[in-house]
Amino acid sequence: MKIFYGVQGTGNGHITRARAMAKELQVAGIEVNFQFSGRPAHKYFDMEVFNGYQLRHGLTFNTNKGHVNYLKTAIQAKPIRFFKEIKTLDLSRYDLVITDFEPVTAWAARMQGVPVLGIGHQYAFNFDIPRKGADPIAAQIMKYFAPAQRSVGLHWHHFGQPILPPIIETHAQPEQVVKNKIVVYLPFEEPRQVIKLLTPFVDFQFHIYSAEPAVSQFSHITCHALSRDGFQQNLYDCEGIISNAGFELASESLQLGKKILAKPLHSQMEQISNALALQQLGYGHTMKNLDQAVVDHWLHHDHAVQVTYPNVASIIVKWIQSGMPVMDPDYIEEVWSTVEVLKVNHG
Repeated sequence: MKIFYGVQGTGNGHITRARAMAKELQVAGIEVNFQFSGRPAHKYFDMEVFNGYQLRHGLTFNTNKGHVNYLKTAIQAKPIRFFKEIKTLDLSRYDLVITDFEPVTAWAARMQGVPVLGIGHQYAFNFDIPRKGADPIAAQIMKYFAPAQRSVGLHWHHFGQPILPPIIETHAQPEQVVKNKIVVYLPFEEPRQVIKLLTPFVDFQFHIYSAEPAVSQFSHITCHALSRDGFQQNLYDCEGIISNAGFELASESLQLGKKILAKPLHSQMEQISNALALQQLGYGHTMKNLDQAVVDHWLHHDHAVQVTYPNVASIIVKWIQSGMPVMDPDYIEEVWSTVEVLKVNHG
């Protein structure tokens, strides 16, 4: 079997999920070629697992100060270039195309009549799950951005729907958590505003990760450049994480038993819905804006949840090898029966 696998590179979550899938596809002996789009080439990092990959411009969203700007997104879309990328992507030698919400791959497969499977959190929105912040633009984007004939939606809970748990690289649990150590990843916010937000809380140690260079003048705030290994090391033994409401990072944090404070990206239906789901499930706290009062309350609130998920990447690869049969209720129930939820107190 030969697979062409397209990955949306705008956020690191899609790439993290693809890393787990790449390892399982390799174990299964499946030939796979990866394509990434959505960010400049020099902003990809720690990509060795993909054994060579293609890059395309694709489509991405313009964000400014925590908001999605749909007008600038449309202006920067470069539709002529986008359609040329679709037309020139030859998928004739592949048995299956997989898209993790990557539009060039999805549309090229659709135009060439190659079977296309969508895998990712966005495809869970095809079902009745917690949803908030929807509008006609968001609905159309979710439907047509990266369409797929078949899809596997992922979420933290099944909500009574035929969706699977998150794809996470499973890590051993830390032997010891560093009390008051907080990892901060708010990529759509101005780093100076994030530092200002955290300045009063001198009894905590904050580790801020951002794509743009930032310098902290405060001993309790350390700024880091984006690095997967460095980030994972700090995430591993921290007490909690402050982040946007991206799906993959919250999934990793839940599996490690970290307390979560999520600030969804404004005007982004997926992140607003993720924040709602975290609240409904009791898995995390949320804040609408960079709010010191909310941060203060959260920092002194020790409750966290640890959710142990199975190796979903392996489950999906085996399902693909078996011919992708319909996932009936018994199959879905069997997968979710292995999920465990425990309350954690770091006090």
